[in-house]
Amino acid sequence: MISSAECYLIFEKSVSDYHLLNDVDKPINNPFQDGDKKNLLYLKNWIDTVQWHLEDIVRDPLIDPVKGMAVKRRIDQSNQHRTDVVEKLDDLFISHFADVMPLPQAKQNSETPAWLLDRMSILVLKIWHMQEQTVRTDVSSEHVQRCKLKLDVLLEQRRDMGQCFDELMEEIASGKKRIKVYRQMKMYNDESLNPVFYQKKS
Repeated sequence: MISSAECYLIFEKSVSDYHLLNDVDKPINNPFQDGDKKNLLYLKNWIDTVQWHLEDIVRDPLIDPVKGMAVKRRIDQSNQHRTDVVEKLDDLFISHFADVMPLPQAKQNSETPAWLLDRMSILVLKIWHMQEQTVRTDVSSEHVQRCKLKLDVLLEQRRDMGQCFDELMEEIASGKKRIKVYRQMKMYNDESLNPVFYQKKS
C-alpha cells in the first residue's frame, strides 16, 4: 500500500515546509490531492509540527496566563484533530486490506498501522530539532556532542520503526496479522463526558 520510506519523505516535506516561516498560524498548503492517503499523511505531520511549537510556546515561564490558557486549549483541539486524522488513516488501511482473509493463527498487533505512523511522524520532528541543536554556534561543544549522540539514537530508531511498519504491512497483506481498531474515544473534549462541562449544566 505504502512504504515507510514514502511516509518518511512526506513527513520530512511537511516539517521542512513548516520551517520556511516557522509560524504556528501559517495555514497549511497541502501539496497532495484531497482524498489521497499522502494528503492525510502530510496533514498528520503538519498537525504534529504546529503542536510541537505550540508546546514550546506554552512552556514559556513568562507567558501571559490568558495567552497560555488560549494556547493550551488550542493544543487540546490539535490533539483531537490529530486523533481524527490517525483514525481516518486506519480506515484507509482497513479498506485496503478488506479482502485479505486472516490466517487461523493470525496475531493482532498492539497498535494499528496508523498509530505506528503517528510515532514515526513525531520521530521525524525529533530528528529535525535534534539536528538543529548539532549546528548551534551559541552553545558549548559538549552540548553539541551530547546532541549528536542523541541524534544517532533517533536515526537508529527511525530505521527500526520503518522496518517495523514495512513488516506489519507485509504481515497484514499475507494474513499473518489482523487489523483491529479501537477508537480513542477521547473524553475531555466531549461536553457529555467531561464532568467540568456537564456538571455546570445540571
